Amino acid sequence: MKPSSNHVSSGSRSTVAGPMDQPTLGIEKVFARDLADGDQVDSVFVVREVTRRQKRNGDPFLKLQLGDVTGQVEGVVWDGVEDVLEAGPPGAVVHVAGGYSVDARYGATLTVRSVRPAGAGEYDPQDLLEGPPVAYDQLIADLEELIGTVQNPHLRGLLESLLYSDSELAETWRAAPAAKYYHQAYRHGLLEHCLSVAQGVSAVSATFPGIDRDVAVTGALLHDIGKVEAYAEENGAIEMTDAGKLESEIPLGYYRVRRAIEDLDGFPADTAQAVLHIILSHHGQLEHGSPVVPCTREATLVHMIDNLGGRLGSFDRIEKNLADGERWSSFDRALSGSAYFGARADARAEAA
Repeated sequence: MKPSSNHVSSGSRSTVAGPMDQPTLGIEKVFARDLADGDQVDSVFVVREVTRRQKRNGDPFLKLQLGDVTGQVEGVVWDGVEDVLEAGPPGAVVHVAGGYSVDARYGATLTVRSVRPAGAGEYDPQDLLEGPPVAYDQLIADLEELIGTVQNPHLRGLLESLLYSDSELAETWRAAPAAKYYHQAYRHGLLEHCLSVAQGVSAVSATFPGIDRDVAVTGALLHDIGKVEAYAEENGAIEMTDAGKLESEIPLGYYRVRRAIEDLDGFPADTAQAVLHIILSHHGQLEHGSPVVPCTREATLVHMIDNLGGRLGSFDRIEKNLADGERWSSFDRALSGSAYFGARADARAEAA
């Protein structure tokens, strides 16, 4: 049964007002990507993260991550900390006033003067929440098509029961973010990421001999399923759950898939082991959180494509934050360096 594109799961929910709740936009939206040194900001953002810190004299101040559809900006609150905490918890849609500056040493910062909850008529929801560049319905259609190519009936049945059903798990998986920050950190990001990894695995598996395509595609689609329990998202604010912090996503995913396999009659033990090994080893190294390293062709392939997908996803995240005409990003931890977008800048110059 095809899932509804309007469903919002309990683990990934939005309290941003819907289009029918937007009668009048009283404030012109200023996007995070377009901010320039010296700008006075008076606009609406989503609070994605709040961190409480101390000044040298012991007084508290706040670091905020404020976001919209184009990216995010770091804000700092020096005064009125308690009022801001009450008005702008993670996930809240807030009206922010302050000054934006770019320091050669400390980078870009929005010094916040005031924060208050935004009224329904002050913003357009589509200006605030990021999402995949591909329409949700197309992602679901591509998922259905890919699952349909899996010839092994046991593996196809496993995928259908976990990912393409009306179960709470399937709906949560389709809505969940893929990460807290580095790549596809938005609603439906996990669906986008796992589908793209599985499509890449499917394409590459025919190039190298000895790969069981059905096992590799199944493992690719399921490799991050533990994130449905490890992350919680509201209005773009993504946090680790208690289960995510205490158990981590790989064990959570392993046990969930293993339980599902045990509920399927006649599932071959060697096939189960092959899929579960992919889930356990997909981070590639023990120091990166995998309890085992990839020991099969299929697990090695999934790890490599997963890593590639994550790194390329970082380029998408970085590009969203670049102002028009910029070719280079600042240092990015996920890439261990800066990103270059020369072709992008050239294309925009020609269009102009």
